[in-house]
Amino acid sequence: MKMGPELHRSARVALTLVFASIAGATGSAYAQETKVTIVVPNPSAINNFPLHVAIGEGYFKEQGLDVTVEAVNGSASVLQSMAAGQAQIGNPGPGPLLGARARGEDVVFIYNQFPKSIFGLVVKEDSAIKTPTDLKGTTVGVGTADGAEVGFSRAILSKSGLAEGNDYKFLAVGDGGTAAAAFLNNEVESYAAAVSDAAIIGARGIPLREITPEEFLSFFGNGWAVTRSYLDGNPKVIEGFGKALVKATKFGLDPANKDAVLAHAAVGNPQEAEDPKFAAALLTAIQDRVTPLDVSTGYGYQPPEHWKMWHESQVATGALSKPLDDLNAAYTNEFVKAWNE
Repeated sequence: MKMGPELHRSARVALTLVFASIAGATGSAYAQETKVTIVVPNPSAINNFPLHVAIGEGYFKEQGLDVTVEAVNGSASVLQSMAAGQAQIGNPGPGPLLGARARGEDVVFIYNQFPKSIFGLVVKEDSAIKTPTDLKGTTVGVGTADGAEVGFSRAILSKSGLAEGNDYKFLAVGDGGTAAAAFLNNEVESYAAAVSDAAIIGARGIPLREITPEEFLSFFGNGWAVTRSYLDGNPKVIEGFGKALVKATKFGLDPANKDAVLAHAAVGNPQEAEDPKFAAALLTAIQDRVTPLDVSTGYGYQPPEHWKMWHESQVATGALSKPLDDLNAAYTNEFVKAWNE
């Protein structure tokens, strides 16, 4: 049957609307962002400034990611959140991650956020303690009983010939302000301080002196990790996440962007911004720790020899009852090249 002109036009309009509807539905499906929950071991935003810059500058959105950040108490809680499926990406320390793997949890370090150690063993400036050996018979303060700082300190003290329980003990005194109170009340003689904690304690009028042996300052700190199942099932998310972080890190290391970085961090944690002088000093300290030892290897790169150091120290201190069967399975540099293109 031959169509008349009016019917012809009606059919064309109908078909156009159908195709437009299909195209619109397809376009919205592709435009839909992937929701990612990220869990961090403490509420400091400056400590994780690349994360908050990537949010504030829209770098995650450029990669199709809709990011939510949740703060928990320590690396153990970070790992538990990922294992329970409550978060897709976490920010644990290498020591706790190795411990989780020893328990059968297939968690993988994907991005080295802090190529230089974020921890230091500190004492009050006027303390008679000069070296870790002098800590025999004392109490060492830590933020949490199972945080990354515990493994870091245990390795230092073991190398100094001290055994936990016999020669010293750990006491969980919290972070920042509560740690300062522990010093003031003489509950601890030393503290395994993250950069942010040391800055807070100093701001509370307690000058600190670091007694960390030089060799331990090269122990890298917290980084980004995922479960093996998430890694295998979401490589595009991992690639986009890392690209956004690298871009944000470079932005954050540019002195011209200092005010913008602090503003983004203030959105993530307004309390840190209440003391601008402290916030600026903390940012400077963190910027040094996130700068790679060798920029040519790329942001996020994990030196295998540094993982070997962490592994050996965990075994030597008893944090691991025996060496892992496959240390290489604990981390991957698979995405580093794509992140830094």
